[in-house]
Amino acid sequence: MNSEAKGGRSAQLKHTGLRPGWTTGACATAATTAAYTALLTGGFPDPVTITLPKGQTPSFALAAEELAEGSAMAGIVKDAGDDPDVTHGALVRATVRRLPAGAGVVFRAGPGVGTITRPGLPLPVGEPAVNPVPRQMMRDHVARVAERYGGTGDVEITVSVDHGEEIARSTWNPRLGILGGLSILGTTGIVVPYSCSAWIDSIRRGVDVARAAGRTHVAGCTGSTSEKTVVAEYGLPEDALLDMGDFAGAVLKYVRRHPVDRLTICGGFAKLSKLAAGHLDLHSARSQVDKGFLAELARRGGAEESLAAEVARANTGLAALQLCAAAGVPLGDLVAVAAREEALAVLRGAPVAVDVICIDRAGTVVGRSLVGEPPPTRP
Repeated sequence: MNSEAKGGRSAQLKHTGLRPGWTTGACATAATTAAYTALLTGGFPDPVTITLPKGQTPSFALAAEELAEGSAMAGIVKDAGDDPDVTHGALVRATVRRLPAGAGVVFRAGPGVGTITRPGLPLPVGEPAVNPVPRQMMRDHVARVAERYGGTGDVEITVSVDHGEEIARSTWNPRLGILGGLSILGTTGIVVPYSCSAWIDSIRRGVDVARAAGRTHVAGCTGSTSEKTVVAEYGLPEDALLDMGDFAGAVLKYVRRHPVDRLTICGGFAKLSKLAAGHLDLHSARSQVDKGFLAELARRGGAEESLAAEVARANTGLAALQLCAAAGVPLGDLVAVAAREEALAVLRGAPVAVDVICIDRAGTVVGRSLVGEPPPTRP
């Protein structure tokens, strides 16, 4: 296969012609790196270079800097590329302050960054809304700067976003109980831009490339974490991986017309619960997790009425999953089986075997349906 016919996530993005951008987590990491370097050396690196989870090393120009006694602040303007991201152009700041030896890295929410007020999110109540992967990125870069310049690595990092509280009103944060501002997000550091028509076209090209390469098993993945999961599970090569993003329907409809022997659908539990409920577009602006539907699935799995009522009131899909897990109700498997049933309905009898894998944010498998598993009766 020539270089122009390569498949996989990077090839799909190249095919769209859309320019990728940087997550708030990458910007916060760059700002933290610059601020801590200045705190230890007296000078801000500009531009500042960081290493992303997949090894890319982007450089960021500083938009703000301030050095004080015992602390330093740096700011990065977020560039979301061609993605219509509400945080595009926002100024992400990190203020780094020395802490006593042994204190470790402590995170604080500054102005414009939210605080977790309800359970069911990947952070405990009361914590700043700086997600786990960005936290780890910042910890790693603090450790590298400390090693290079002789610091202890014990710091307080206060992340803030100018006008973040106002911007957050255009997001789902208030409904999720993230109050006071935005979340600092990102699992790869890169914002993958989604133009519906361009991305759907790239999905079709990905299927064509896989078929031309003789692949009989392909996987539609919602993102990089689910991609890692199917590679670990099945050892699929890059050209068998379809970055479907939120466009589950686009994958299923094209595979219906251009069949492969086997299709694995892998994604986060909440997103795949939308597919299970009949949604083919999984974007948060166009479909929501139906907690009532999850409650009905939980009842099917043996949940008492009191538990089903709790699931229906849960703050997030993750919270519903945790409630059921604690009671021994396999909600993840039930969602996976129902999502497979929906996929088979869209395939309309095409000769494609389907299995579904639900994961949590860390990539742990929390539910699955198997090829050939009998479909359930809809709630």
